[in-house]
Amino acid sequence: MNVYHKQKEAFTLAISKRYFIFLVGVLFQAAGISLVIKSFLGTSPISSIPYTLSSQYSFSLGETTFFVNMLFLLGQILILQRKFRLLQLFQIPVTAIFASCIDLTMFLFAAVIPINYITKVFVLLIGAALIALGVALQVIANVIMLAGEGIVYAISTRWHIDFGTIKTVFDTSLVIIAALLSYIYFNEIRGIREGTLISALITGSIARFYIKHLSSVDKNGDLIFTFFPKIKLK
Repeated sequence: MNVYHKQKEAFTLAISKRYFIFLVGVLFQAAGISLVIKSFLGTSPISSIPYTLSSQYSFSLGETTFFVNMLFLLGQILILQRKFRLLQLFQIPVTAIFASCIDLTMFLFAAVIPINYITKVFVLLIGAALIALGVALQVIANVIMLAGEGIVYAISTRWHIDFGTIKTVFDTSLVIIAALLSYIYFNEIRGIREGTLISALITGSIARFYIKHLSSVDKNGDLIFTFFPKIKLK
């Protein structure tokens, strides 16, 4: 009985650590999205469509982010079909947290106003790095993913294509759709500039770098977080 309880406690602790890593990833990604927007060089690819929608309708960026991510969740279900894990339905409340974090970090970073192009690029790169870190931590945690990353993971799993490659293609596609919507709504392109393209091209590669250097594969083939050895996830 004692052995059983010890195994159960160890399992519960491991799962708790994974969810903690996941939630940290969500916060990093939300902060990164806000910083990219605050760079005034365009939006991040994952927020390009929500940004365009929030500019057209009377909703916050967080609210439109929630709506778009629900479409991504539907996409996962259609792609994976029977392989879709019901656990991933928890993306709904997690996305609500993510959306709230975006609105919160936009408020917290209100004073971030780059004064010249160099500082704008600096803020942009920090934002892109934080987004990539958030994505990587979600992949490593392997519990629930935000819908934006979940649909990339679903495509990667379904057709056995590198996650970073699909991430880059997916982000670029979002930017193109956002540009089309912006032109339809405003007869001009809003919120999409060189920073959006830069973020689209580098986020997937940076995420792949983080995954490689912040994780390793255990004997069961699962990723474990290895930056801090004492909190390896088994």
